Amino acid sequence: MSDLTEPSTWLPDGFVHPERVDLTSGYHLRPIRETDVDIDYPAVMGSRERLWSLYGDAWGWPPETMSYEADREDLARHEREIAAHETFNYAILDADETHLVGCVYIDPHDEHDAEVSWWVVDDLVGSTLELELDAFVPQWLRTTWGFASVYYTLDPAA
Repeated sequence: MSDLTEPSTWLPDGFVHPERVDLTSGYHLRPIRETDVDIDYPAVMGSRERLWSLYGDAWGWPPETMSYEADREDLARHEREIAAHETFNYAILDADETHLVGCVYIDPHDEHDAEVSWWVVDDLVGSTLELELDAFVPQWLRTTWGFASVYYTLDPAA
């Protein structure tokens, strides 16, 4: 991620972030919470090697030795940042919220309206859900978030 600009300036005054977004695939997005650690930890560590290849150089995440407690602390930080509108981490969840299958990250960027990336667990790479996210997220960022210029950390067309 790029250096953070002043958090209060990257979103319009009075912006209310979505609390839930239903996808046609039966999954939905909602802001991640510290209490999601029971379903986040297995999703992240089960896809750790691929996630490291995507995020390791930039974020140093997820480390090979990440503990359950370290993941919980990371989710607590994300929850605080979401509440403050500094950055956003949306969990991708099944209907019953018993499985976390990926995340969407929305962060400030110095030269664009936002910096965005998303991932799904290894078992869902190339799935209908991943294809839906590739089409849905850019449109969602334009229509709901009002972003005209987005830097995609991971090219959704790749």
